[in-house]
Amino acid sequence: MHDATDTRQLVDHLFRARAGQMVAWLTRIFGPAHLELAEEVVQDALLKALQHWPYSGVPDNPAGWLFRVARNGALDAMRRDRRSFRLKAEATAEATVEATAREGNANSVILDGPVEDDELRMVFLCCRPELSRDARVALSLKTVGAFSVPEIARAFLVPEATIAQRLVRARRQLRDGNAQFDLPSGQDLTNRLDSVLEVIYLLFNEGYVAHVGDDLIRLDLCREGLRLARLVADSPATSAPPAQALTALIAFQAARLPARVDMAGEMVLLEEQDRRLWDSRLISLAFRHLERSADGTVMTTYHVQAAIAAAHATAANADATPWRAILRLYDDLLRINPSSVVALNRSVAVSKVHGPAAALRAIEPLEQDSAMADYYLLHAVKARLLADVGDSAGAANAYRAALARPCTEPERRFLLHRLATAGG
Repeated sequence: MHDATDTRQLVDHLFRARAGQMVAWLTRIFGPAHLELAEEVVQDALLKALQHWPYSGVPDNPAGWLFRVARNGALDAMRRDRRSFRLKAEATAEATVEATAREGNANSVILDGPVEDDELRMVFLCCRPELSRDARVALSLKTVGAFSVPEIARAFLVPEATIAQRLVRARRQLRDGNAQFDLPSGQDLTNRLDSVLEVIYLLFNEGYVAHVGDDLIRLDLCREGLRLARLVADSPATSAPPAQALTALIAFQAARLPARVDMAGEMVLLEEQDRRLWDSRLISLAFRHLERSADGTVMTTYHVQAAIAAAHATAANADATPWRAILRLYDDLLRINPSSVVALNRSVAVSKVHGPAAALRAIEPLEQDSAMADYYLLHAVKARLLADVGDSAGAANAYRAALARPCTEPERRFLLHRLATAGG
């Protein structure tokens, strides 16, 4: 008998690392119409590993074992229901050969390429234009990222029933629309790539700044966002400049993660971070992708945001930050994406270049924007600027306004500390 705790940890690791691959592989073989079945048999294979491995021992190639069990589960289910699916001999043979190869050779790299291709196709399948944006995100997290319904619901602040309904509706649309498990081509590929990049961007951002809960950062979402970005950027079919720019942006931001929270779990502002903790390997990766992103002729928001992140990454310390260059980049970003959030972020650069009074004038219009009413950062930035111009009472009131808006517990503690410092 083997240690159950060690077995569970191994299965949990394999679930994150392999579940998306297995679902994508089965979906390629049996078709998108059977996506839900693929998810079910993969989940069942992982449960069987938890049940059997503590007693029979972990197989030499645990990932191959899971592929075989999931394959067998899918075949058994389809044989039992020939009314809805006539089992194709070639599909059976393909599933058998590939699963046997996976199980028989733990170190085989023969199938690595197809697995990555399957995952890439799955991302594009989840981002078909007929699906809503919310459905694309939920389906991508569920099938490619192996996130559970409760995890997705927690990440995006919606009830579990809402996520479940989105998934059911999305799978039905794929089935009824006779979706194919192939990469699109031509303009369809370009259009779908924009959606894929948006989903990855939203996914990473939700991990980088979680919107609720006890943690400022959701590392699982950040890692999955970076993994998917690299998957898209490194594939010859999808390695367009915007994909390179997004991967650069995510890698730059991911490099800061070790310094964003201190040992006590408290939030650390960018200007106060210990830059020695930034991940130099990710920064190097980011610069490589940023260089590749320059091959195109179109400037996207990802390009500009990556350039801003690069400016911070090249500064030896906060005092060396090239704020004038960053302000010009924010001006470019605001022209491409004239949003209130971009304008708020730009105000920080304005304060560094032209002073806090100028920044306060810049954010005045944002206070009339209904979309910013519950955005705590608007009030937090205003509080910081008021403190910088010497208005302690105004700063305290703004911090109280920020505290009245939704935020994570680390952010709340940070605001309470700043409120106390402001004399509130």
